[in-house]
Amino acid sequence: MRLKTSLLKEPKHQDITCCVAWTSADEVYSVSDDHVILSWNNFTSEATKITQLPNEVFPTDIHWFPRTTVMGKQQSSASDFFALTATDGRLYLVSRTGKIEKKVEAHRGAVLSARWNHDGTALVSVGEDGQVKIWSRSGMLRSTLSQNSTPVYSVAWGPDNNVLYTNGKNLIIKSLQAGNAKPLQWKAHDGIILKADWNAVNNLILSGGEDCRYRVWDSYGRQLYSSSTSEYPVTSLAWTPDGELFAVGSFSTLRLCDKAGWSHALEKPATGSIFNIAWSVDGTQMVGACGNGHVIFAHIIERRVEWKQFELVVATRKTILVRNVTDDSREKLDFRDRIVKLSMAFNHLVVATTSQCYVYSSKNWNTPMIFDLKQSVSLIVQAEKHFLLVDSIGISLYSYEGRFLSSPKYVGLRANVLNLQTVSLSNDTVAVRDKADEKLVYLFEAHSGKALSDKPLAHKMEVVELALDQHGPMSERRLALIDKNRDLYLATVRTFGTAHKVMKLAVMIQSMSWNDDTNMLAALQDGRFTVWVYPNTAFVDQALLPKTITEKDSSEFGKNPFIISFLGNHVTLRRVDGSLVTTGITPYPAILHGYVSSAHWDEAVRLCRFVKETFLWASLAAMAAYAKELATAEVAYAAIDEADKVNYIQYIKELPSKEARNAEMALFGGSPQDAEGILLQGGLVFRAIMMHINLYSWDRALELALKHKTHVDTVLGFRQRYLVKFNKSETNKRFQQYAEGVDIDWAKIEAKIEMEEQKEREGKRK
Repeated sequence: MRLKTSLLKEPKHQDITCCVAWTSADEVYSVSDDHVILSWNNFTSEATKITQLPNEVFPTDIHWFPRTTVMGKQQSSASDFFALTATDGRLYLVSRTGKIEKKVEAHRGAVLSARWNHDGTALVSVGEDGQVKIWSRSGMLRSTLSQNSTPVYSVAWGPDNNVLYTNGKNLIIKSLQAGNAKPLQWKAHDGIILKADWNAVNNLILSGGEDCRYRVWDSYGRQLYSSSTSEYPVTSLAWTPDGELFAVGSFSTLRLCDKAGWSHALEKPATGSIFNIAWSVDGTQMVGACGNGHVIFAHIIERRVEWKQFELVVATRKTILVRNVTDDSREKLDFRDRIVKLSMAFNHLVVATTSQCYVYSSKNWNTPMIFDLKQSVSLIVQAEKHFLLVDSIGISLYSYEGRFLSSPKYVGLRANVLNLQTVSLSNDTVAVRDKADEKLVYLFEAHSGKALSDKPLAHKMEVVELALDQHGPMSERRLALIDKNRDLYLATVRTFGTAHKVMKLAVMIQSMSWNDDTNMLAALQDGRFTVWVYPNTAFVDQALLPKTITEKDSSEFGKNPFIISFLGNHVTLRRVDGSLVTTGITPYPAILHGYVSSAHWDEAVRLCRFVKETFLWASLAAMAAYAKELATAEVAYAAIDEADKVNYIQYIKELPSKEARNAEMALFGGSPQDAEGILLQGGLVFRAIMMHINLYSWDRALELALKHKTHVDTVLGFRQRYLVKFNKSETNKRFQQYAEGVDIDWAKIEAKIEMEEQKEREGKRK
């Protein structure tokens, strides 16, 4: 990936170009110390004079009013005016035609920067007087957020409308909410910080200053990356809207970097210092304000996507080169408009341009499915049967034949901040993390867009990453979650009237990915690369879970690597220096999954006997237990020396009814509620009562007996025997109440129990 830059031979401005801003995908405004505002056509690089500012106005910053959406519709006034700051201490609201609609006495000394918040309801300004002020959309002062002893050079809004600003060598985050915790402040650089930016999608902070370094921080002030010292101070920087890349500018230097901090490309244009950088809405084009009066344009080319044997490279703005590395066949795909996003998975390539979406099959590169787009696409997510597009309005699902399927919605959806960590897609389900409350995950049916339940899945901590598994029926769909503590959880998706079950798998997780062919889960965990062969073991036999993993040391991948993909038996990781490395896992787990999914249990057992690995036997045991394949489960548990579970399975096999066996297997998996439901649905009330007695769940056992008007004396009798055995007296008021009116006759109780067992045996014979 690199930048292709373009620069006119002679600058159009007669003095320093101070700031630039995109008004649309093809138009840029630039403002200079020569007091002229120019409009640039991105394709032709032609400049048109918009207006001449008053001679006393020397601009310092420009920010266009944001494109906001209300109820899924884009506001018509999204690009009608912009905020302009100047050295005279004033803040100007200027229309598209260059007319100054309002001027506000904002600061003593120069106003150094101003930024609209993400929904356009507030404007923040900073200046040489060290003050940080909040303004309404119409330019009325709302509050003075902070007063500092040194000039504030840069300011940015956070995802939750917190404000980030610079103060000498420090970065400060302050909330607008009265009474909130004190501001978060930390020393970020060894020199004065000149620029800072905060991305709403990835929640990461970028800073650069006179110490000639740029650094990446999380929202808690922890440093994630620090560049080496360059020749000149960092004078400008900016995130792309999707948060995947950022650009850094200094004297005759322009650098393109990944969000992890490592550099993709370095350009050395003859521009002088680059004072301001702005990205287009689709994140493919960039413009810079140069110290010698130039305006530099750049667009990203040579973006590279790999999937199995295919390698795709965006060669130019409108061309993709496809190469099949197995036979070295090549294809050239040409498009009418500029390429914005592309994604390849599951044998399909999806390309979004500025106006259309193209869907290619890997078996046919000549005749794509094409449909029109209303908005610029910010994210593409693929599953085996369909794919998902995210734009500024919302989420849309399409089949690979180009047919629209659904558009999942919920109150408060902010599609513009979704990324691959906060939205996931499978063949039947869409999962979206709520931005307003990051503990909530909304689950939708893919084909209809309807919510799967009345309430979203609520986790106890903020969710930072989520992923749906890709195989199996919808009833067995699982969602993997990483929360703010970096703990990994597995949750059920379909609830059937009950609450979502959430089980903890591991701690200290850096990155995770589901396999594309099977439901194996790979993760980087505290210096180890770990693969859960059958993560669903957490819901079947949690004690068995540690035995179903395969792991190895991850120090060979360097510090802080993250997983890019998990395809077949190969895992691709990105190291901190940007290089890609590949590691493999044994092929036997995938073979085992194939046998189990096709119900070839004998072949699965033979495979495990051949390989003789504990993690395979343990995985087979959990798979067989989940599928109620008791004979195979017995063999597998015996192979890993789980004698107690073998005995219990043998007991289950002898039970007379299918309902009883299924209930005992649910109990085996630690789900007494499911076991009770199975028994009551099958009419086995007595067995449900006895199950709760054996679990010492006395209140529930009595409740069932009273509800069904049977075996009340049985419950009271076993309760009495229990108290006598442990030399205790009755303290439960409900049992005291019913014990007074019921005689405990063990001969009658044992006769009733024998009658119930006889009835169950007769039911089996029928």
